[in-house]
Formats: sequence, C-alpha cells, structure tokens
Amino acid sequence: MDLGLGDKLLSDGAGERQALDDLFCLTYSELRRLASSVRRHDARATINPTALVNEAWLKLAHSPELGSLTLLHFKRIAARAMRQVLVEAARRRNSDKRGGGLALATLDEAFEPVSAGGEQLLALDAALDELARIDPRQAAVVESRFFGGLDVTETAQALSVSEATVLRDWRAARAWLAQQLRRAH
Repeated sequence: MDLGLGDKLLSDGAGERQALDDLFCLTYSELRRLASSVRRHDARATINPTALVNEAWLKLAHSPELGSLTLLHFKRIAARAMRQVLVEAARRRNSDKRGGGLALATLDEAFEPVSAGGEQLLALDAALDELARIDPRQAAVVESRFFGGLDVTETAQALSVSEATVLRDWRAARAWLAQQLRRAH
C-alpha cells in the first residue's frame, strides 16, 4: 500500500513522540532524584518531587520534536521546565501571603538551593532572566547546574563548550546572581 504524504508525516510524528517518551523514561529517576533534592532544601514547598517531575513532563509532552535531542540536551530542557514549574508554584504560594522572614536563596559551592522558597525563588528567577539578557551562556550554565543537576562535564557537553568555560561562567554567574539577590533582599 502506498503511503500518502499525510500518512508519512503522521508516522514520523508518532516516531518523534515515541522518542520523546523514551527520553523521558530514561531520565525519569534522575529527574525525580533532583526534584527530591530541591524539595529537601525548601521545607515550605507545596509541590512534591513526583508532582514536580510530572508537571515538567506535561510542559514537554506537547513538543515531540524534543525526542530528537541528545540525552544531555533533553535534561537541560527538562531542567528549564522544572524551573518554570517551581516558579509557578512559588508565585501561587505567594499570591496569598507576602513576606514572612524567609531566608535568601543562594548558590553555594555544591550548586544546591538553600532555602529557596517563595519570594526568594522568584527573585532568583528574575535575576536569572536578567542574566540571560546579559550573558545567555552563563544563564544556561546556572540553569543546567542549579535546576538540572548537571555536573561540569555534562554542562560542557550540553552547551558545546569546554569545562574551563563552564567553570569560569559558573563562578562569574554565581557572583553576579549573589549580588542581585542581596539587592532584592
């Protein structure tokens, strides 16, 4: 039976969708581990690790073209989706209550969030958006490491730069973000 152009596109789309599903399955446990880490650092978080990963998946599921990405690039995109979910949750949480003695969100040596809850997560998100306008690669490094849990080697591979460049961008971005977060506090 001769497949028409419409049938071919449909089968290609189904293949891309399957590839995206496969990537998600391959990274699910790692994304869940990262989500658990984020949850552990924010006792006020209202979103549990499973919900965080599932919400991120819902953001990605409508983009089957992501199935053609490498595993590292997919993790980087998943990190961005999880960042968006966390920021949306923080905005919802803060829409009812403002302030209240929350600690400042910081980027420490292990690139883990320290009490990054509510307004602090929103301040970090705003600072990261500003950094993306100034230096997109530095912002991508922070997003990959802070939200995506990628190490230096994985980040370098995902961004197609050297490890030395990642380390340099990481140091500069952390210093710049720390200054911005102090101003916001």
